[in-house]
Amino acid sequence: MSSQHNVAFSVLDLASRKDVDQGAAPALQRSLALAQHVESLGFTRFWVAEHHNMDAIVSSATSVLIGYLAAGTQRIRVGSGGVMLPNHAPLVIAEQFGTLEALYPGRIDLGLGRAPGTDPITARALRRDRSGSADDFPAEVAELQAFLGPRQAGQKVIAMPGVDSHVPIWLLGSSLFSAQLAAEQGLPYAFASHFAPRMMMQAIELYRRHFKPSAVLDKPYVMLGVPLVAAETDARAEFLATTTYQRILALIRGQNMLMRPPVEVMHDLWTPQEEYTVKEFLSMAMIGSAATIEQKLQVLLQHTQADELIFTCDVYEHADRLRSFDILAGLQANL
Repeated sequence: MSSQHNVAFSVLDLASRKDVDQGAAPALQRSLALAQHVESLGFTRFWVAEHHNMDAIVSSATSVLIGYLAAGTQRIRVGSGGVMLPNHAPLVIAEQFGTLEALYPGRIDLGLGRAPGTDPITARALRRDRSGSADDFPAEVAELQAFLGPRQAGQKVIAMPGVDSHVPIWLLGSSLFSAQLAAEQGLPYAFASHFAPRMMMQAIELYRRHFKPSAVLDKPYVMLGVPLVAAETDARAEFLATTTYQRILALIRGQNMLMRPPVEVMHDLWTPQEEYTVKEFLSMAMIGSAATIEQKLQVLLQHTQADELIFTCDVYEHADRLRSFDILAGLQANL
C-alpha cells in the first residue's frame, strides 16, 4: 500500500570531514558535488546545518556555504537546516539571506533552530554580549519575519538586502516547542528525527492539530529527517553504515567525529549499552537494499503522512554516497 501523496525528497548535509582530509576544502567540495548530483536526480532542496567547534563539521558559516552551493547548482532549492537563531542578531540573518535571495531568486530557504548548535563556551564566543537565550526564539523569529517582509510606515531599521524578499522561513525542532510555534505562525515544520526521533509522532500531531493557516501556508507541511545508507544488498549497506555507527559512537563519547572507514564488525568497538544508544539515535535510519528501504519508507509514510523527507547520508566513500541517493531516487515514484 502506498502513501496518499507523492513525497518530496531532499538532502541535509553537514559538510563532513574524513579522517584523511587535509583541512576543510575537500568536505566543502564534496558537499557541492552531492548537491549537483541530487539536483540531477530531481530532489527538491539541499540544506546545510550550522554547527560550531566540531572538527568534523565545516558548515559553520552556513550562509557563506549556501552561496557556494547555490552558485554551483541551477534549480535545486538551497538553504539552512538550520541557522541557530540564538547565535545571531535577526537583522544580520535577514541581510545574509536577503543577499542570497537577491542572487539566487526563488531558490533560498531559511530553516531556523532555537538550540545553539554547540557547547556553552563556544556559544558565549559567538554571541559575546548578546544573551542568546532560546526563550527569546519566538520574538526573534517575529523580528526576522518583519525584516524579510515589506517595509512598514515609520520603520526605522531595514534589512538591505532583505526587505520585501519574503525568504521562506521553516521552523526546525526535536521537541514540541517549535512544533507549537510553527503551528501558531502557520509555518512549515521540519522535525529532527534523523538524530532525535523519540518525540516525532507527538510533535507532528501537535503541529497538525494546532496549525493556523497563514499568508505563506494554508495547511500543515511536515518534513522529517531520515538517515540513509543504501546499497546493492542489505549486507553491503550494513557494512557501509559502520561509518555512521562509529561517528555516533564518537559523539556519545565526546571524541572527534571525523568520518572513518567502514569495518567488518562493530562488536569490539562498542559496549552493549553504547550499541543500544547508537541504534536508538538512528532508529529512523533507512539502511539496506532498494527493496528493504522501499518497504521501510512505505511504513514510515503510512505512519506519519509526511510531506517531505530530508535525508542525511554519512558514508565514507563519496561514490558510495552518490550511489545511495541514486538508489533512493529510483524508489520515489513508488511511494
